Amino acid sequence: MSPKSKVRSSRLPFVSINMAMTVDGKIATANRAVTTFGSPRDHEHLLTLRATADAVMAGARTVDSAAINLGPGPARFRRLRVKNGLKEYNLRIIVSGSGSLDLKAEIFKHRFSPIIILTTGRASRTKLGQLRAIADEVMVFGRHEINFRAALHHLHRRWSVRHLLCEGGGELNDALFRSGLVDELHLTICPQIIGGRKAPTIADGRGLLRLTAAMPLQLKSFKRLKNEVFAVFRRVPKR
Repeated sequence: MSPKSKVRSSRLPFVSINMAMTVDGKIATANRAVTTFGSPRDHEHLLTLRATADAVMAGARTVDSAAINLGPGPARFRRLRVKNGLKEYNLRIIVSGSGSLDLKAEIFKHRFSPIIILTTGRASRTKLGQLRAIADEVMVFGRHEINFRAALHHLHRRWSVRHLLCEGGGELNDALFRSGLVDELHLTICPQIIGGRKAPTIADGRGLLRLTAAMPLQLKSFKRLKNEVFAVFRRVPKR
């Protein structure tokens, strides 16, 4: 599927999630001291996926915990974006229900493309003012939890986002899964075991109480590169 065709008929963006996890499904240690364990191949995969998306989204904890800028990376990936019919630099979206963000995080030091923050009515006026001073747009969607369907409509209408790539963390992924907004899931399975009931997974947060409410997936592709497995799942449309 080409980047231009990744759009829902309802005018919502096509939503992909990309995550690296251990064999036991963890995305970080329990104390979150270790959050990166993928290989250079996985990082290449991440940047290649970003080159298909209009916007890259991550939660506040993900942005605060690492020196990341959510950008397209080196020049060859920016050229790939242009070849794919996209702008050279992707939009960057940060999600924080409380508006709590490190104002000195690495992402705010790089102004190559707009930064959009999605939050809720839980964010104080003071925090909203601070965020609006460093971001290109701060939008409130919902009183206590983010209304992602409304937020995605806004991103499509206001920013022409056709393909949105989400890179976690687990609570953000869980909210998107529960909202029925995820179209595609990319998983890199790394050859480690972390263990621990408190170590985060690709879908933390509230979760579902009934198996019948679970999101059905279909395996689209499966590839092994040395000791890592790269799998892509597609959402099964409801009949």
